[in-house]
Amino acid sequence: MSEIAIVYATFPDRQSADTVAHAVVRERRAACANILGECMSVYHWEGSVQSEREVAALFKAPADAAEQLRDRIVALHPYDLPAVESWTVSVNRAVADWADAAVVRD
Repeated sequence: MSEIAIVYATFPDRQSADTVAHAVVRERRAACANILGECMSVYHWEGSVQSEREVAALFKAPADAAEQLRDRIVALHPYDLPAVESWTVSVNRAVADWADAAVVRD
């Protein structure tokens, strides 16, 4: 088994998620993006507990390219403070090789 990074972010709507997903895949910062369904986020913001409907997305990239992908998602994101998280997961060698070939590094 090998590892890739999964990068998770939520967006205010499907259009924002779609715009960022297409940009990072086109720029070869992510091998792919999965735009998931709507979710409800509950969070502390500006002194009170807030809740909003958001759209979650997962992005896949080689583990050593996760930081550049996170930085690019943050730069493209419409929120003032986007939470963009990543972790590594085990995948079979063929998937790791595919992600490695699909992503360019700075």
